[in-house]
Amino acid sequence: MFFSVRELELRKAGFDLTFPPGKLDLSETDFRQVSPARVTGVAELLRGTDEIRVRGHFCGELEADCDRCLEAARFPIDREFDLFYRPASGDSDAADLELDESESQVGYYEGEGLQLADVIREQVLLWLPMQWVCSEACKGICPVCGGNRNRVLCGCQEQRQDDRWSALRNFRPSTRE
Repeated sequence: MFFSVRELELRKAGFDLTFPPGKLDLSETDFRQVSPARVTGVAELLRGTDEIRVRGHFCGELEADCDRCLEAARFPIDREFDLFYRPASGDSDAADLELDESESQVGYYEGEGLQLADVIREQVLLWLPMQWVCSEACKGICPVCGGNRNRVLCGCQEQRQDDRWSALRNFRPSTRE
C-alpha cells in the first residue's frame, strides 16, 4: 500500500492488511516470518506540513534459531507503533548534522510518499532482539559433543585449560651471552 502525499492532503488513509508468511523482507536477519502478520492503523498528513504520521498495530510471529541451543524458536510480536516521516531534502549543511531528541524519532521519505511495507519492515527490524534465546532457562549445546543440553544430559566433562602460558611451554633460553 502506497501513501501519497497528495491523497493524504485530502483525507486520512486507514489500512487493515495481512502479510502472508514469508512476505515481510527480513533477509538481512536470521528471522523468518512464519505466520500471517496483520497490520492495522491510519496514515495522515500533519496539518500545514509535509510530515506523514503512521500509527497502528502489528501482530505476527517470527522464527529464528536460538543463539544458545541452535533450535528453531518462535518470537511473537504484538506491538503498537506511532511514526513520523518527513520529506528527505537534498540539502546537506552543518545544521542537518546536529539532531535534537525529537528529530531522532523521525524517518524520511523520498518522492511522492511512502510504502507501508517499508514502514512495517523497518519497524519490525527495530523490534528484533540483539540476541535471541528460546527461553531464559535454555542450557545451550555441549562444547564437547555438540549435543543439545535441553534434550539430553550427555555427561561430558569440559576440560578447561589455562592457555595464557602456552607460548612459553616450548621456550628455551639462549645460552649465548
